[in-house]
Amino acid sequence: MRLPTFSRQAATDTPTEERPVAGTSSVAKPDETTTRTFRTPGGPAVHDKKDGDEGRATIAPRETADTVEQHRVKQERVTPTGPKPRASLLATLGLILAVVGAMLVLSGPLLGYGLGVAVLALILSLSGIHATGRRHVAGKSDALIGMVLSLAAIVIGVLALTGSLAWLGTDVQPVNTAREWLDAQFVNRF
Repeated sequence: MRLPTFSRQAATDTPTEERPVAGTSSVAKPDETTTRTFRTPGGPAVHDKKDGDEGRATIAPRETADTVEQHRVKQERVTPTGPKPRASLLATLGLILAVVGAMLVLSGPLLGYGLGVAVLALILSLSGIHATGRRHVAGKSDALIGMVLSLAAIVIGVLALTGSLAWLGTDVQPVNTAREWLDAQFVNRF
């Protein structure tokens, strides 16, 4: 496409007789020999072979305003610089130790050790929550789950040590008791 240029010329440069008259054109009409088809940004030229239109190409439709805007937005996105995202080691260790502490508390005889592991898990989970406050550190959900699980293990462990929970204590074997109860329930059914 040609863009018109507008420049000021002195009246003496071009006589009025040489200027084109409105409605007339000195440009020849386009035909196959004087035109050339180019690919557009919207896609390649599509060649249709119809009767009488040999070699003539039709241009694929241009991009719509939405796709042009999406393309511009994709180009303008700036990738953040800095370290790559990583999971917090403290949050992950807090979650793992919280699960181990909860299992030890529920085991019965290892109740005291379970309380110690749950307290350590709580400290690591709280440190993991603090560490995930930075933009490039992930693992906040791990730290939160570890914190809740370790708090639950601590509360159940303290209640079991004080004797508030009759089914759990250091002298009770909850696994053996649960096995005996299950055997009593299903002995006649299978």
